[in-house]
Amino acid sequence: MQVLGGLFDLDKLEADIAENEHLMSQADFWKNGSSAQKLIDQTNVLKATYQAFNKLSDELEELDILFEMFKEESDAELDHELDERLLRLDSDLNAYKLTQLLNQPYDKNNAILEIHPGAGGTESQDWGNMLLRMYTRWAEKHQFTVEMLDYQAGEEAGVKSVTLLIIGHNAYGYLRGEKGVHRLVRISPFDSANRRHTSFSSIDIMPELDEDVKIEINPDDLKVDVYRASGAGGQHINKTSSAVRITHLPTGIITQSQAQRSQFKNRDQAMSMMRAKLYQLEMDKKAQEAAALKGEQLEIGWGSQIRSYVFHPYSMVKDHRTNFETGNVQAVMDGDLDGFIDAYLRMQLNESL
Repeated sequence: MQVLGGLFDLDKLEADIAENEHLMSQADFWKNGSSAQKLIDQTNVLKATYQAFNKLSDELEELDILFEMFKEESDAELDHELDERLLRLDSDLNAYKLTQLLNQPYDKNNAILEIHPGAGGTESQDWGNMLLRMYTRWAEKHQFTVEMLDYQAGEEAGVKSVTLLIIGHNAYGYLRGEKGVHRLVRISPFDSANRRHTSFSSIDIMPELDEDVKIEINPDDLKVDVYRASGAGGQHINKTSSAVRITHLPTGIITQSQAQRSQFKNRDQAMSMMRAKLYQLEMDKKAQEAAALKGEQLEIGWGSQIRSYVFHPYSMVKDHRTNFETGNVQAVMDGDLDGFIDAYLRMQLNESL
């Protein structure tokens, strides 16, 4: 049990669950449906945390029993089982500790993820599409839901830009360290001479904000355009002017949505993204003033990348902030990002101490 000590206040967790369940039992609980659902969601998260802690405790107790058995009588089969259980416990414990690092105000929120290929035409747009697949695979592995809010296809291959909504508890907390420029080095499949090319794509991450977060936006500062949707989508694509693009004139920030059939729903989604972007802009300004900006959005070009993905002349993915690296490039492109996420969160924790 000492291994698990200090991860959180177990007594407080139990008290919070009991208090929420008491509130949920009240006759007027559903008077405000939105508030009621938020409390239910919060309680489910607390219960999941509590259950995960108890599961780890049970695993540790079972390992203690196996270890005592092994000390009394060494056995190859028992030795193999002990090794497997230790590896599984270590993996589960690391995953659990990672969730405890997510303590920023909006870490628990859904994440809005944007992919913007840099200069380079088809090469960079194909790289953007590879990143789209990578983040989608990562989300699926964590049982998160992915909604495509906007998709601008490339001229020949890949994408010009993509906006995803990744829905799940702690989605933003896990992904906030992905913000920045991602660099690819490979032999180009589009180059008949088989030359090595370098491509860049920018990743932007914002928390999806609920209505409780007040962001003041002057309607006179907004320019709203409607257009026909294009790219990935349903039968309504290119048939009606349902897609919406909103420009915030003072800052030049642009958001757009074409995921819904309804122009009004797309407008609501674009406004939600605008609120998130303006909030993020304000947070970045405050962080800059304090000389502690994290995840700074840099120019898409040489020397500004946060991570490099090298396919040739060797295989390596390396994060230039944490120095975490792996030679298994294919696993990373299949969504195995947890090592990079863990290293980034731990780096931030150490810097804050």
